Amino acid sequence: MTTAYINQIATAVPKHDLHEIFIRYARTLLKDARKEMIFDKLVEKSQIGHRWSFQEAGADGDSTHVDGKLFYSRNNFPSTGERMRVYEREAFRLAEHTIEKLGVSAFALEITHIVITSCTGFSAPGLDLQLIKRFGLNPSIERTIVGFMGCYAAINGLKLAHHIVRSEPKAKVLVLSIELCTLHFQETENLEQILMFLLFADGCAAALVSGEPEGLAITSFHAEVIPDTSTLMSWHIRDMGFDMVLSGDVPRSVFKALKGSTQRVLGGRTPDEISMWAVHPGGRTVLDAVESAYALPPGALKHSRDVLHAFGNMSSATVMFVLQRFLEEQRRNEIGCAMSFGPGLTAETMLFRAPE
Repeated sequence: MTTAYINQIATAVPKHDLHEIFIRYARTLLKDARKEMIFDKLVEKSQIGHRWSFQEAGADGDSTHVDGKLFYSRNNFPSTGERMRVYEREAFRLAEHTIEKLGVSAFALEITHIVITSCTGFSAPGLDLQLIKRFGLNPSIERTIVGFMGCYAAINGLKLAHHIVRSEPKAKVLVLSIELCTLHFQETENLEQILMFLLFADGCAAALVSGEPEGLAITSFHAEVIPDTSTLMSWHIRDMGFDMVLSGDVPRSVFKALKGSTQRVLGGRTPDEISMWAVHPGGRTVLDAVESAYALPPGALKHSRDVLHAFGNMSSATVMFVLQRFLEEQRRNEIGCAMSFGPGLTAETMLFRAPE
């Protein structure tokens, strides 16, 4: 049966670095000195240096808003409708830029399928049709939207591409993961929520998957739904945007689940047999949990930690940023494991290998 390969990956982020500005703004929401101290300590330990957003920064010294255009004005945060109008505009811009970097225009009519993952916005007719028109793709291209699955959606997007190529060996699948997480900040004094917002950023990744033996070969997939953890992470559409719950117990649950499912996740292999770890950097503590569960050597999650530092958590797009780094290294005859975590709690995993 035909093997599916990740031939190319291109990534992009918006131009505005919001991380330090958000930290200053978030501190003004905290009215308690103890909470400020905890916030500052966890900011220091976050291992995040930059987070990119479509939003422009407010004026220096102005603590009343994040966005210079008053998108997040104190006591006047935008409705869900206002946020979705921005998504319709900005998601297309970022997706267009990312796909241009992939060089799709040179082989536009060869693309047979497009798979889009996103959990931060929706519209119809939507991004898929916009991109078909913009890049001159075949109007009869097969389209699939993987919506609202959270951070693990890119693995599911690759899973779909894998199955398509195995059933249609000449297929060329464009997989796009686009997330505007900074669309969904909430005005709150709750420290746990503010710390959650400290993680998230905007980003986009585009990949070409086909049966052509170039790049990373996709081997297999495995999903683990962790029992009794459904309340630890959730993502609901509300009147003032999308409302996320992210419990501090997530890393502990991830650790226990991975310890108990090593054989299933790694296809009977031991962690020592895996040399490429493309772990979704959902946060420093999540990476620490994976590292501890598999007793990984120092540096095993370097690419994941570097992506976390440079970009933060971009939901579904993030693991693709990590995979891109392994793809660009042009490794030979090595086995890799990619994994992402999301609502459920669910761990979506993928085994892959570099060319012999």
